[in-house]
Amino acid sequence: MFQDMIHRTPHPRDITGLSTQQLRETFLIEKIFFPGQITGVFTDLDRLVVGGVMPTDRAIELPNHKETGRRFFLEWRELGAINVGGAGKIIADGKSFALDRLDCAYVPMGTKSVSFESSSASEPAKFYYLSCPAHAAFPATVMKSKDASPVPLGAQATSNKRTIYKFIHEGGIKSCQLVMGFTALEEGNVWNSFPPHTHWRRTEIYFYFDLGEKIMTHFFGEPQSTRHLFMHNEQAALSPNWSIHCGCGEGSYKFIWGMAGENQKFDDMDGVKPLDLR
Repeated sequence: MFQDMIHRTPHPRDITGLSTQQLRETFLIEKIFFPGQITGVFTDLDRLVVGGVMPTDRAIELPNHKETGRRFFLEWRELGAINVGGAGKIIADGKSFALDRLDCAYVPMGTKSVSFESSSASEPAKFYYLSCPAHAAFPATVMKSKDASPVPLGAQATSNKRTIYKFIHEGGIKSCQLVMGFTALEEGNVWNSFPPHTHWRRTEIYFYFDLGEKIMTHFFGEPQSTRHLFMHNEQAALSPNWSIHCGCGEGSYKFIWGMAGENQKFDDMDGVKPLDLR
């Protein structure tokens, strides 16, 4: 169930006049997972595609789409996927990669056949994926969450004590330009990516999960002209390179972050002082 439209991002000055509904239509992807289906949304943010696969009683193939302009989906693209559901596997050109919850797989440019399976139809896997253009191929790889070099950040006193798990990055799974991982907030902590930042050399997409019935407030926009989105569980927010991206929830949660752009340096960011936000 790939969308035929491209999610296009307006110029920064143009979002000041958008209604709440227009902001949501532009920057929010409300539904990622459907049982027994694959979804995909093409964006103009470094040509990133964001989507989800939720296999139930059968394998689901990654289809090609006219927007790739190629013979098959990954002919000139790469793909990263993190499983946020039950156990499953990804089969890439006949090679099988098992993924438990919060494990990550990288599938390189040139892979002709990709399919997704769940180990149990009653507890299906949920593969959240990002795909971007690539000009070099690296080995298909799986990384377990325990091997993702956890980095603790923040503090209880500022309500942003969290751990970052890096999967696809310079020091981890090798890729052409995709960067991907997830952040887990500790119990009693609610703020992510605060103080905020921008990075003009990369765009980013946030996927919030493990929210349950809680809601998120995701902040975005230019630092001196911010906007917000109220978000629910398993929704994604698009963040152009000129935009901050941070959030606050009713309670603790997790989010997957993914980027593509001119470099893969995780700390390549331009910090914004909280007192300068408007």
